[in-house]
Amino acid sequence: MKKVSKIRICKCLRSIAAVAAMSVLSVSLCGAEKPNILWIVVDDMSCDFGYQGQTLVDTPHVDRLAHEGVVFSKAYVTAAVCSSSRSAMITGMYQTSIGAHNHPSGRGVVKQYLPEPVRMVPELFKEAGYYLSNTNIGFKGFGKADYDFVWDQKGLYDAPDWSGRKPGQPFFAQVQLFGGKYRNIPKRYAQVEKELDDLVTPDQVSVPPYYPDDPVFRKDWAEYLNSVQYTDREVGRILQRLKDDEVLDNTIIFFMTDHGISQARGKQFLYEEGIKIPFVVWAPGRIDTGTTRDELIEHIDMAATSLYFAGIDIPEYMQARPLFGPLAQPRDYVVSARDRCDETVDRIRSVRKGNYKYIRNFYPQRPYLQPNLYKDKKPFMAPLRKLYADGKLNSVQSLIMAETRPEEELYHLVDDRWEIRNLAEDPKHLAKLREMRGILGNWIIESDDHGRFPESEAAYDSQLKGYLNAQVKNGRTEAAQQLQENINLMKQWKAEGK
Repeated sequence: MKKVSKIRICKCLRSIAAVAAMSVLSVSLCGAEKPNILWIVVDDMSCDFGYQGQTLVDTPHVDRLAHEGVVFSKAYVTAAVCSSSRSAMITGMYQTSIGAHNHPSGRGVVKQYLPEPVRMVPELFKEAGYYLSNTNIGFKGFGKADYDFVWDQKGLYDAPDWSGRKPGQPFFAQVQLFGGKYRNIPKRYAQVEKELDDLVTPDQVSVPPYYPDDPVFRKDWAEYLNSVQYTDREVGRILQRLKDDEVLDNTIIFFMTDHGISQARGKQFLYEEGIKIPFVVWAPGRIDTGTTRDELIEHIDMAATSLYFAGIDIPEYMQARPLFGPLAQPRDYVVSARDRCDETVDRIRSVRKGNYKYIRNFYPQRPYLQPNLYKDKKPFMAPLRKLYADGKLNSVQSLIMAETRPEEELYHLVDDRWEIRNLAEDPKHLAKLREMRGILGNWIIESDDHGRFPESEAAYDSQLKGYLNAQVKNGRTEAAQQLQENINLMKQWKAEGK
C-alpha cells in the first residue's frame, strides 16, 4: 500500500500544545460515561429542509435537531457523488488524497486500497471499546457503504443495529437514508405518497432560474420535496428508537447529506446545488443549543468531531478538523472535487473562500453534460436536451448545455446565488481570480491530489467492465449499447487530447 505523502502529513501535524490539550481532554472523559455517536447520512439532498427556509415542506424532526443543536450553514462535501463523498467521510480525508476520487472504484479487478497510515473512522471507535453498527431505516441488514477502496463490512461492523451491545457499552452507528433517490424508483415513491398527508404538487414549485419552467422539471422537484418530507419522518423514527432504547439523552447525532440533489446541475457538479449540504450536530448538554455557525466546514469534519466527543485521539494524518473543543480551527476555505463518474471522465475542482466560489474545469473542450448513462436516464434529461435543440431555453437555462466550458469560473455567491454570472474574465475581479487560482494550486500539491494523474486505461476498463456486464445480465440491451458508445467516446476524446 502506498504511504501518505510527507507533505500531506506535515501539513496535518498538530502542534505540541494542541496534542497536549487533546490528551487532557481524553483523560477527563475517561471517568465519564462515553457518549453514543450516531451519523444520519441521507442520499441526494440539497439544503431544502424547513429550518433552512424551504416553506413547501414540513420537517419537524430535522428542524428539532437544528433548533436544539448547532447548525452549520456553510457546510460542503468534498465530492459531489456518493462513493467518493462517503470514502472521504469514513476516513476524514479528501477522497483525492487517498485515491478514492473516481466513482466508483470497487467493481473491477483493479482494486484501490487505503494508503498507510489512513484508517476508517469506525476502526478507531472499535479499538476504543465502541460497538459498531451500520444500517438502514428498517434496522434490518447492513446499510449503504459504497467506498472506493477495499474493506470488509461484516468484519468491521458488529451488527446492523446497536441492540446487541454489552450493558453500558457505547455505540458508534450509522443510519443510511434513501433520501432524494425515493423519487427515482416508482415502488419506493409510492410509499412516500402513501404515508405523507400533505404532498407538494408541481403547481406549487418554483424551479431555479437555470432550469426551464417545464412540467417535467416541476414534477421532479415536487417529488424531490416530498422525499425531503418523507426523510424527516424517517428521522423521527430514528429518534423514537433511541428514546425507546433509553439512549437518546446520551447520543450525539450528526445529520447530513452525502451531496446535493441529483439534477442536471446538481449531483456530479460543483455548483451550490451539488455540494452545499445540510449539516447539524445535536449533542444534549455538550454544546450550546439553538445556534447557527456561519464558518466554512467540510463534511469530513464530522469524522474528527466524532472522535473529539468520544475522547479518542484524532490521528495526526487526518485532514478533518474538529468543530468543537481545544483543537477547533476555522477553515479559511473549502475545496470540492469531481472526477470520473461511472463512464464519464472529468476533473473539476472548486474553492470557496468568503463569498466567492472558484471553479476550475480541467477538460474545457468537453461539454458540461457529457454522455452519462446514469444521469441520462433521469426523466428531465431528454426534455432538457429537446428544449435546447428546439431553441426554447433562454441564455441562463442554456448554460449547462454548452458544448465547451471556460477553464475558470468565478462567482460572488451573495450577489449571484444561482452562479449564473461568471466573473472570471472581468478585469475588476482579476486579483480575486488570481488569489483563488493560487489557493487551488497550492491545495493540489499540499493535499497530494491524485486527480492530477489521469486514471490508467486498464483501471478505467476494469471498472467499466462490471458496469457493462450488469446491463447485459439484466437484459438492458439498449442501455448496454449506449454505455459502450459512451465509453468509446470517452476514449476518442482522450486520444484527441480533449
